[in-house]
This record gives sequence, C-alpha cells and structure tokens, in this order.
Amino acid sequence: NNLATPFLTAQWRYLAMLNFEIEPSVLVPYLPAGSELDDWHGRTLVSVVGFRFLDTRVCGWAIPFHRDFDEVNLRFYVRRNAADGWRRGVVFIKELAPRRAVAWVARVIYGENYVTLPMGHDIQRPTDDGLDVCYRWRFEGRENSLKMSVHGESRETEPGSEEEFITEHYWGYTHRRSGRTVEYRIDHARWRIWTANDARLDCDVARLYGSLFVKSLDAPPVSAFLADGSEVSVYRGTSLANEDRR
Repeated sequence: NNLATPFLTAQWRYLAMLNFEIEPSVLVPYLPAGSELDDWHGRTLVSVVGFRFLDTRVCGWAIPFHRDFDEVNLRFYVRRNAADGWRRGVVFIKELAPRRAVAWVARVIYGENYVTLPMGHDIQRPTDDGLDVCYRWRFEGRENSLKMSVHGESRETEPGSEEEFITEHYWGYTHRRSGRTVEYRIDHARWRIWTANDARLDCDVARLYGSLFVKSLDAPPVSAFLADGSEVSVYRGTSLANEDRR
C-alpha cells in the first residue's frame, strides 16, 4: 500500500521559525480547493522556516550527495473538514533548496513550488547554553539570511499555545495546475522549542515572494522560536475528490 509506506524519510533539525501576521486576502490566491485558512485567535500567520534536512531517503534509498541539505520555506496554515474530522495542514508558497534533484522530485510528486538556489548554514554554540542558527541563500545576486539566537533549556510546547499551533500540522496541501488539490500526510514526534531572544529575516521579499508580502515580512516577526526537530515521514499525496474539495 503506497499510502501506508513513507515516500520520503529524513530528519528535520534546527527548525528556525519566524512568524508574521498577514492580511488573509494576500493568501486567498494560494488556497487549495477544499481547504480554508486556519487562523490563530483571529490572526492569520505566515512563517519563514529554515532547517536542516538530514539522512534523507526516498522510498528507503539514500541518493548520493542529496542526503543532507538546507531548506528555507514560506508557509501558511489551513484546515480541511474531512470524513474523520478537521485536518490541520500547511501550504507552502515557496521552498528553497540547494539540490536540483530535490526540487524536481517535490515539483513532480507533490506539485510544490521548489526553487534551487545556492544555500548554506552556520550553527554555533557561543556559550554553554546558547545556540546561534543562520540559514543563507543567494537570490539574483543578493545574499539573504534568516538568523536566530536562543539560550537555556528547550521546553515542550504548551497545549493551546501559538507554538503548538505552528508546529502541530500533520498534513500538506498543494494546488496542481489541473485544478486538483493534493493532500499528503506528514508524521513526526512533538518538537521541543526555545523561544528566540533575537531573530532577523534579511531578505529581498518583493523579488523572492512578491510585493504583496513586503508589508508583513519586512515587519518584525510577531513570534520566533527554534524547534529541535525529529525524524519525519512524508507520504505520497492523494487527489481530493470533487465532493471533498467543495
């Protein structure tokens, strides 16, 4: 059963999450049929997330030179009323990765908007209880970065918290050119987090994401935290039937 066997497995580690409030109307054109915006206490959020993909395997196979790499994505939050109840998921507006094969698989299998760019990371411990995380990428000749500093011990996300809302989404939704919505499942353990004491996005937002995102992403994030990450399993997507997409 292809749906019961993960298509991709990996570890996602050092997930730096910068979260911004945005006007819902900006996201409506990206909303896959059958889903609706999932807000946090009346606030619509988008997140810029940088993280490490480690020990990546497709159908159980490790692809040479494609096991470990960085990703930075811009995502927002949706939900769908399925037969088994509400499914909370994410929609990716754009995903950046340095490996062409990774981008090709994501576009073909899931319909994701992956872009291949030169990328790098820097993860350091300036003190015994501190952690500095930086993800970098070059786009149209400009260096961009996502930086975050945390300190102290990680903690579990509190039930009902904003951190839980952002991290506990176990479905992905994409809009294919045919008009179909593809839904896929993502499994991972609950992540522990550190609240950031400093977080910055240095990015040419207009060129990378479009002018409608400038107001939100050029403002300070409304929250920022680092998640430790875990092993992750991503399953093959299924097309939603017409009656499920209404």
